[in-house]
Amino acid sequence: MRRRRFAIGGLLAVLGPGLLAGLSDDDPAGITTYSVLGARHGYQLLWVLVLSTVALVLFHGLAARMGVVTGQGLIGLVRQRYGVRVGGAVLTALVVANIGTTCAEFAGIAAGSELFGISRYASVPAAAVIVSVLVLRGSFHRVEHFLLAVSAVFLAYIASGVLARPDWGAAARGMLVPSMPTDAATVAIVTATVGTTLAPWGLSFIQSYAVDKKLRVDDLRLERVDVVTGAVLTGVIGFFVVVACAATLHRHGRPIRDAADAAIALEPLAGPAAATLFAVGLIGAAFLAASVLPLSTAYSVCEYVGVEAAVDDSFSKARLFYLTFGLVTVLGGCIVLIPDAPLVTILVATQVLNAVLLVPLLIVMIVIGRDRDLMGEFTVGRSGTIAYGATTAAVVICVIALGVTTALG
Repeated sequence: MRRRRFAIGGLLAVLGPGLLAGLSDDDPAGITTYSVLGARHGYQLLWVLVLSTVALVLFHGLAARMGVVTGQGLIGLVRQRYGVRVGGAVLTALVVANIGTTCAEFAGIAAGSELFGISRYASVPAAAVIVSVLVLRGSFHRVEHFLLAVSAVFLAYIASGVLARPDWGAAARGMLVPSMPTDAATVAIVTATVGTTLAPWGLSFIQSYAVDKKLRVDDLRLERVDVVTGAVLTGVIGFFVVVACAATLHRHGRPIRDAADAAIALEPLAGPAAATLFAVGLIGAAFLAASVLPLSTAYSVCEYVGVEAAVDDSFSKARLFYLTFGLVTVLGGCIVLIPDAPLVTILVATQVLNAVLLVPLLIVMIVIGRDRDLMGEFTVGRSGTIAYGATTAAVVICVIALGVTTALG
């Protein structure tokens, strides 16, 4: 009994990086992607979500291991290994993509709140203030506990999926039997599913967060449990979003553009409870990601500059950290409030940038993971290299296929 309590206590102590990094990938961009996937293709492409979840387990696990072993975040390691120019180029692309994706998170808050009759001009500033106060005034553990509590809202998507009464047999076949049309729109949604699940900012965040949490090498075994749990839950939530839309929107031929459309369309098909739960999940997902994205950006900027910064540090000790967090939050919120702002264009452009940035980041992670000088006894071995390499090759194929089909279209 004592051993069991000790193990549970140890797991609770390391819990956080994997859960938050994984669940934050189910942001409004992700929920929109999964909704469109289900609405257009029903259960057919669920196998893509399964493979994306496996990729998430692999690379989030590698990122957490690199952070724990080296004591550095991803951008700091890129700068150390490849120099200031390469590190600066990666950081610039990451910051631009993160700001654009932060806009998507606040747009999700705006869209979700408007479904309940609350103006975006009230909900977005309120969310920005809450997120800022949370990080600027809270301790590390208080921030972490709050974000983990917010992540419980994802249960709404599971409930919404069940209420939609999906065809579980068709869902199982969609997960286990790969099949796929080869038109440009399908290739695009498959690439988007991979990109939104395995996001560059998530890789950066989990590594930096593991460093900030001060995890030790002895914690790696339990941290793997945290990573796998977070990734699997991410896949499970995505699964229920897809089946909810497949069982209703796809069955009745209802086209949608985003997750807010899906919530509205669900009501006459699956009942007001399913639609309300879907909308609540959208707001909660946006709020969680709107907290994590500025954190990820702030960590990365400080790592590149070589300034140590942590959530527990005061403003006087970590000005760059807090100023970066505040700037990204303010920019993301303000852009969403601009009348007639091209939010869809911003979202698409940043997701394309994320996809392009993902490929070199994965390659860099494999190279650093195999660097014995940095990783010591935790260097990635031959079997690990094959697994990471195969995953990266699949992402490359998706990006190339998207480019080819787009050019031909």
